[in-house]
Amino acid sequence: MGNGVCDEGVVLQVRNLRHSIAEETFTPGHRRITSDVTEASRKPSLDSPQGHVLEKAGIVNKTKVVDNSKKIRKNWSQSWTVLHGGILTFYKDPKSTPVGSASKASQIVPEYTVELKGASIQWATKDKSSKKHVLELKTRQGCEYLMQSDAENIIFDWFKVVQDTIQQLGPQHHPEHRNLSDDEDEAGSDREDRDKKRLPSRNSSELDPEQSRVRRKLKRFLQRRPTLQSVKEKGYIRDNVFGCHLDTLCHRENTTIPKFVEKCIKTVERRGLDVDGIYRVNGNLAVIQKLRHKADHEEQLDLEDGQWEEIHVVTGALKLFFRELPEPLFPFSSFEKFICAIQLPDYSLRVSYVKDLVRSLPLPNYDTMELLFKHLCRVVEHKESNRMSVQSVAIVFGPTLLRPQAESANMTVHMVFQSQIVELMLNQYKNIFSER
Repeated sequence: MGNGVCDEGVVLQVRNLRHSIAEETFTPGHRRITSDVTEASRKPSLDSPQGHVLEKAGIVNKTKVVDNSKKIRKNWSQSWTVLHGGILTFYKDPKSTPVGSASKASQIVPEYTVELKGASIQWATKDKSSKKHVLELKTRQGCEYLMQSDAENIIFDWFKVVQDTIQQLGPQHHPEHRNLSDDEDEAGSDREDRDKKRLPSRNSSELDPEQSRVRRKLKRFLQRRPTLQSVKEKGYIRDNVFGCHLDTLCHRENTTIPKFVEKCIKTVERRGLDVDGIYRVNGNLAVIQKLRHKADHEEQLDLEDGQWEEIHVVTGALKLFFRELPEPLFPFSSFEKFICAIQLPDYSLRVSYVKDLVRSLPLPNYDTMELLFKHLCRVVEHKESNRMSVQSVAIVFGPTLLRPQAESANMTVHMVFQSQIVELMLNQYKNIFSER
C-alpha cells in the first residue's frame, strides 16, 4: 500500500498514518486540516464523472523544473502530497513559512496544484536528477515536476496510482458515454473527424481574395524558412554557455578553454586577488543569474561593465558555470580513480597516480583544469590579504569540480576526498601540469 490510500477498507488506518506522518515530519505547532483528507478517502460514487479516479496521500520530495515551458532552478523540498479527483496537490512544508506569518501557522498551504488530465509520468533519467527513485511528471500546460522518495515501494505506489489516474482521465475516457456501445462510440468519433476535416475547406472557400493572397505568401514563406542549423551558423541563434558540455562548448568556440572561463579568471586576477574571502563569499544571486543570461545570449560579454563591479558576482558565476556542467571538469569516468588515488598511503605514489590521471583527461578538460588551478595558485599566493589558504580553496572547489554520477551513502566521505584531491593538485601544481 505504500504511504497512500487506494482502498475503502483501510481508510481508518490511513487516516491514522497520515496524522502520525504529519506530526513526525513537520513541527508540532503545525496541524493538518483533516476534513479534506476524510472526504478524499471516501470511495466516490460510480455515477460521478470521477468515479474511477484513484486516491492517494503521503509525503514525498518534490521540485518544479519547468514552468510554462521555461526551465527553472531545482529546489527540492518535502511536501504533503494529495491525489484527489484527478488533481495532484503539493502542500507547502509549514517549516518554510516566513517568520511573522502567524495566521498560516496552523494550516498547510497548497504550493502547486497539478491537473493530471493530459499529463504524462515516467521514471526520470540520470540527467534530470542524480537522486534515486525519481519520477518525472509533465502536464499539458508545459510544466514539469520531479517526485522522489528514498523508499522504493512508496515511489512505485505513486507511479502506479498517478499513471492509472492519467489513463482514466485521458481523451479516451468519457464517463458520459458509458452506456453507449463500442460501435456507437466509433461512429460518433468518425463523424467528429469528418466534421473537423470539412471545417478548413469551408473556411478556405469563405476567404476573400486578400486573405487568400496573404495565406499563399505565408505558405511560401514557411516552405522557404531556413533550418535551425543554418540560423545558428549565421549567428542569429546562440546555444547556451551554461549547462553545455565542455567539449561541445569548446568545439563551438574553436578553442580548448571556454571563453567565459578565461574572461572570469582575467577579471579576478585584475581586481580581485586581494579581496577578503574571494571565492568563499557568495555574490548576489540575482545579479549572478543576470550575468549568466548575458553570457548565454551575448558573445561580446564585457566583465568590466559597471553592473559586474562586485567581484563576488564574477566568482559566483564562474563557480556556477562549473557546477552546471552536465559532466564535471573531472569526468564521471575518472571520479572513482581519483578517489582511489588520494587514499594511497605513500605521498609520492599518490602524486604520481593523480598526475597520470590528469594527463589522461580529454584536451578541453586538461587545458581548462590547468588554467583554473594556475589561477587558484595565484589566489593562494595572496592568502595574507584574502585569507584563502590552500585548504580554504580546496573546500570551495572540491565538490564543484568533482562529483559522482549517482549519489550514494558515501557522499560525506567523498566530500573529504574531493577537497583533498584539489588540495594536492594545488600543492603539486608545477609537478602535475609540467610538459605533457
